[in-house]
Amino acid sequence: MAENTRMIDKRYDVVIIGGGPAGLSAAIYCSRGRLSTLLLERALVGGQIVNAEQVDNYPGFPTGINGLELTQQMHCQADRYGLETVYAEATALELCGTQKLVSTTEGIYTARAVIIACGSQRQKLGIPGEDEFTGKGVSYCATCDAAFFRDKTVALVGGGNAALSEALHLSRFADRVIVIHRRERLRATPVVQEKAFATGNIEFRLNAVVTAIEGEEFVSRVKLRHVGSGEESYLPVSGIFIAIGFKPNTDFLRGLLPLDEKGAVITGDGMQTAISGIFAAGDIRRNSIRQVIAAAGDGAIAAVSAEKYLTE
Repeated sequence: MAENTRMIDKRYDVVIIGGGPAGLSAAIYCSRGRLSTLLLERALVGGQIVNAEQVDNYPGFPTGINGLELTQQMHCQADRYGLETVYAEATALELCGTQKLVSTTEGIYTARAVIIACGSQRQKLGIPGEDEFTGKGVSYCATCDAAFFRDKTVALVGGGNAALSEALHLSRFADRVIVIHRRERLRATPVVQEKAFATGNIEFRLNAVVTAIEGEEFVSRVKLRHVGSGEESYLPVSGIFIAIGFKPNTDFLRGLLPLDEKGAVITGDGMQTAISGIFAAGDIRRNSIRQVIAAAGDGAIAAVSAEKYLTE
C-alpha cells in the first residue's frame, strides 16, 4: 500500500507505534495521565502474543489466559481513558523542530513525543506447513510453550546460543529434544554447548535442514534433508520449535536512530533513544528478553519517561 502523504490536522501529545503489550501498556499509562494519545497498529492489536493459546506466566492469571484475550483487555483498559487507535503502518519518522512527524499508510500524524513499540519479527524457515501448524505444534518460544510438550518428543531448529538455551529449557519438560542444525558445527559458545551436550535428553542432527512440517490437526512429523548427501528422511515429533533469530521492525528508522548490529533500537534506562522525545519499548529495543511481562514493563517506563519529558 502506498504511503499516504495527507497531513492529519489533529496533534497529539504522544503517538505510540505498535499495539503489542509494550505499546498497550504505554497507552494505558499515557491515556490515564491525561495525555492525548494515539496508538498506531498495522495489523491486529496485541502483537505476536495473540497467537499464544495459553499464557501461563503473566501475573494475575493463576490458570493462564489466552494471548488474544489478554491484549484485548489491555486495549479496553486504555480505551477507557480515551485512547485513540488507528490501524495503519508507520513508514517514516521525521523531526520538525520539537514536533515529531509519523508518516503512515493512512496519513501523517504529529506528536510532541513518540514511543516506538512495533516489536520484531520471528525469522521463519519459510517451508510448507510452518504457517499452517503455528500454534498447533509449531512454536517460536520455548519459555512460552514448553509446558505443552511435557513427556513428548520435539524438534528444535537452530544452532546459536539462543537456540541451545531454548533446548535446555525444553529438556526440563519434553522427553526428547532433537536439535537440528544445518551446519557441521554449532554456533553457540563452548560453555552453552557443553551444557547442552551434557543434558541426557538432548540429541543433535547436524548437517540437516527441515524441508516440511506435516501432520493432520497437529504436527506429527518433520521432513529432513541431509545437506551433504541430499538424502531425505522423516522424524516423528509432537512439535517443532524454531529458533533462528529475530529481526526488529526498524527499517523505517534507519538513518534516524542508532541501531545495534541486529537492527534493534539502543535505549537508556528510561527507554529514551538518542533523540529527545523519542522512546522505544519491548522487543524492538536492544537486550529485550522477548517476554510479555517485560514488554509491558518497558511500555510503562517509556510512558512515564514521555510524560516527564512533556512536563519538563
